[in-house]
Amino acid sequence: MTGSAATKPAGRLTQAQVDQVLKRHSMFRNARVGGARAVFANHDLSGLNFEDRDLAHADLTFSNLAGANFIRADMDCAVLFAADLRRANLLEASLVKADLRGACLRGANLSGANLFDADLRDGLMAERDVKGGLVFNQASLQPSDVEGANFSGANLSGAQMGGAIAMKTDFSQAVMRGVRLVRANLRGANFAGANLEGADLSQADLRGADLRGAVLTDVTLTLAELAGADMTGCLTDEPMGRPFADLGPDFEALLVLHRTFVDKAGREGAPLDLSGVDLRNAPGLPRAMLTAVRATGAVFYGQDLSGIQLQAANLEGADLRTCNLRGADLRGANLRDAKLDNADLTEALLEPLELAPNRFKATSLDGASLRYAVLARAKLRRAVLTTADLTQCDLEGAVLKEADLTGAKLGGIKASVKDLLTAVIDPVLAERLQGKATN
Repeated sequence: MTGSAATKPAGRLTQAQVDQVLKRHSMFRNARVGGARAVFANHDLSGLNFEDRDLAHADLTFSNLAGANFIRADMDCAVLFAADLRRANLLEASLVKADLRGACLRGANLSGANLFDADLRDGLMAERDVKGGLVFNQASLQPSDVEGANFSGANLSGAQMGGAIAMKTDFSQAVMRGVRLVRANLRGANFAGANLEGADLSQADLRGADLRGAVLTDVTLTLAELAGADMTGCLTDEPMGRPFADLGPDFEALLVLHRTFVDKAGREGAPLDLSGVDLRNAPGLPRAMLTAVRATGAVFYGQDLSGIQLQAANLEGADLRTCNLRGADLRGANLRDAKLDNADLTEALLEPLELAPNRFKATSLDGASLRYAVLARAKLRRAVLTTADLTQCDLEGAVLKEADLTGAKLGGIKASVKDLLTAVIDPVLAERLQGKATN
């Protein structure tokens, strides 16, 4: 990172000096006497430790932060204009509305980080002219450089990344709704499973990019370069799998027949098979009775399924991303490998379904993806969540007694230690949680 004399580094700070500044910053943030905003502009802080620290609203303009540890740090609204963050560890850090214009994030780890509404556009310096007025120095134009960075599972919704250099950058499973990537260099970038709903990719260079399984609904791709890009399994505005129209003109009649089939234990009516059907345009699904329905690989993306009855339903591999499943009854359902990222499962029932006295069918979420899903106050007793991805999942108040979380990804989850200790979890995690509970 080079700049004018005005950006000459102000000197190297020690960890002890940084800790003292952050102590006063904490007092400032809590409106206590003697507090002062942390100002690290132009300083060399490379390799220092900021893990779990509060840096919200701090000034880190032109600072050297290469290789620094910012794991789970709060950097909301921080000014990181033209900062050097090469190889920095920002795992699960919060950078909401942070100013990262012109910053260098080459090789940085931002897995699971929250960059909602962050600004990663070109950095442009203003200088005074001979009359004292401000003019922009076009020679100082510096694009944000995130080449080779890891944004997997990060939240980049609403972020401004116009003109960014992001070649071979990992955006897999990231939430990027409404992100602006106009003129961005994204050659060879990995967007596998990312949600780019409503994104602006005008004039972006996506040659050789991996877009497998990405959500590309309502995306602007005007003049974008897509040669060699892998778009296998992308969810676009076109029907995915079997079109909903293939079910016939009277979907309501099919729902009635299915309800009759369930109520009459198969003696009347007809079972409904929605396997592989794209149901994004299906009407009347809130509070629908779809008990024991077969819907493997079906696409429900964005649907309102609040209060729906899906007891013992087969939803293996179904796409339920961003769905409203508040209060849904999913007892005994098969949700193995289902996509539930950003779904709202508040107060949903995911407990075992009683089939007969002393005979139960557990709800299976084995291998399911629940990144950023909301499971607040959900009933997950004895649910099978082995190898499920619960990164940044909200489990506040959820009943987890005897739920099997063996091998599940739990980075950044919101849940009480007490509730987690009632579940079946990896021994190492249990030991760490026990330590927290003791302290």
